[in-house]
Amino acid sequence: MSTSCHSPASRSLADWLAVLEGLNIAHIELGLDRMAAVAGRMGLLSLPSHVITVGGTNGKGTTCALLESMLRAGGHSVGVYSSPHLLDYRERVRLNGGHPEPAAFCEAFAAVEAARGDIALTYFEFGTLAALWLFRAAAPEVVLLEVGLGGRLDATNVVASDQTVVTTIALDHTDWLGDNREAIGFEKAGIFRPGKAAVCGDPLPPRRLLEHASGLGTPLYCVGRDYRWASDGRHWSFFGLGLDLADLPLPSLPVMNAATALAVLACSPFRLTPAQIKRGLREARLSGRLQALTPQLWVDVAHNPESAAYLAERLAALPVRGRRLGLVGMLRDKDIAASLAPLRPLVDEWYLAGLAGPRGASADILAQWLPEGRRFETVTAALQTARADCGEQDIVIAFGSFYTVAEVLANETRQPASE
Repeated sequence: MSTSCHSPASRSLADWLAVLEGLNIAHIELGLDRMAAVAGRMGLLSLPSHVITVGGTNGKGTTCALLESMLRAGGHSVGVYSSPHLLDYRERVRLNGGHPEPAAFCEAFAAVEAARGDIALTYFEFGTLAALWLFRAAAPEVVLLEVGLGGRLDATNVVASDQTVVTTIALDHTDWLGDNREAIGFEKAGIFRPGKAAVCGDPLPPRRLLEHASGLGTPLYCVGRDYRWASDGRHWSFFGLGLDLADLPLPSLPVMNAATALAVLACSPFRLTPAQIKRGLREARLSGRLQALTPQLWVDVAHNPESAAYLAERLAALPVRGRRLGLVGMLRDKDIAASLAPLRPLVDEWYLAGLAGPRGASADILAQWLPEGRRFETVTAALQTARADCGEQDIVIAFGSFYTVAEVLANETRQPASE
């Protein structure tokens, strides 16, 4: 794996990230053998924290952010592992709302390198082990682990978890997880543990997910059956699992994910007051989720049909007096047609941006579904033109991929790379 001339002890964070990006596993290899072996050597198969593993197709990051915010409002220390990052690799690990210093990441990466021996690791596996090492050192009361891909064979699944949650089940990553909800639901249910409470926030849980929970002896609590929520557009209410809460503030993140997070809390050993819950809901934030960078520039990481449909619902509710200008960049392995369909009626002008890399879709590919769109080689070029075209009453909404949002954010913030 030696792709840097620096010794492990002298590497900066930028050096380590170059090493990770140069790992020799050329494709995703699903499986836990490598992770389990290295985690075992490092003593990371269990953590001195209450571990909640969060899986699902959409809503994992927002559910983690909502849980984090409410738990912290209740006075609990919280660690979060989430991916991908947008601008700074350190975004992947949060400890009590902040990010570890670069030196701490370097120490964690060096510990993984020393322990792995001749075991090859992927970028995500290496980073996950480093995050677990940081959590063991910090020992927060609660650790929230966001699944990277699927669940059953995901790197996060080597850790002994105390609770699990599956947010939603929809078609995404079908090359890896299967081409139907039943197959995908089974993969997501792979994070369940015997005797440990699990929550499902999908109103139509696949049969195979339910059967897997039953076969394992996992207490499974489902929305619509074990708990319910309702909103009048100004406030919302949660009922079930021993919690009956009314007049809750609408968070900036999806209410359905807030309900899932509350169900997880209801099944946990942590007891929060209504005031603490309300404070956590009000304060929860997550970059890239229908985020207004300026009054005229919005970004959202929606990148599959389910998340695009939710974005369309939110976008339709925005009070826009002028035009909606849509800037889209996507990966070619996503369901581009179905992801664009709910947004086409809402967008007045399209700016099609190519994404770099082998997975990136060119503007010409996007134009197969949006022939009326203007084509650009990069997100930056599309953004410059869209902003120039944007009138005082118009808005630009950039979406389609984490890469798209990251490039827009980089243009807006001019944030330098981590060192």
